[in-house]
Amino acid sequence: MTLPDRRLLNLAGFLACAGMMGFALYAQHVLFLDPCPLCVFQRVATIAVGIVFLAAALHNPGRTGSRAYGVLVFLTAGFGVGVAGWHVHLQNMPTDEVPSCGPGFEYIMENFALFDALDMIFQGSGECADVVWRFLGLSMPTWVIIGLGGLLIAGVWNNFRSA
Repeated sequence: MTLPDRRLLNLAGFLACAGMMGFALYAQHVLFLDPCPLCVFQRVATIAVGIVFLAAALHNPGRTGSRAYGVLVFLTAGFGVGVAGWHVHLQNMPTDEVPSCGPGFEYIMENFALFDALDMIFQGSGECADVVWRFLGLSMPTWVIIGLGGLLIAGVWNNFRSA
């Protein structure tokens, strides 16, 4: 049995990211679940991973180039898994330890210096600790960990394997 070629699996990775973003937009515009600041960063990571997969599929590089794409998948998906992990941590904090609600993402980015804004976002806020959607008992950032974690493993494996 032969495995699908690297290009096809990179395209599948891109389509998985597009599906994740499609659901995120459905949740926002149809279910009216506005994304918190940490959700926005998870979306950015998902888009970045998708772009890396698409570039790898279109470029169809040789061994060295595909390894570079594997490293980029690792970095971008790893960032997303890290942000989602922090988000899950906030969601599972005792109620009395949850940070108070803060301003929205757009307000923070428009009114604070970049590093101050990032510090505020990653400290989290009460809205990030709310679990407003579950599927099979798991919150949305938990599903992001599963999705991006799976894509991280698959992307690194696919782009480091022998063709």
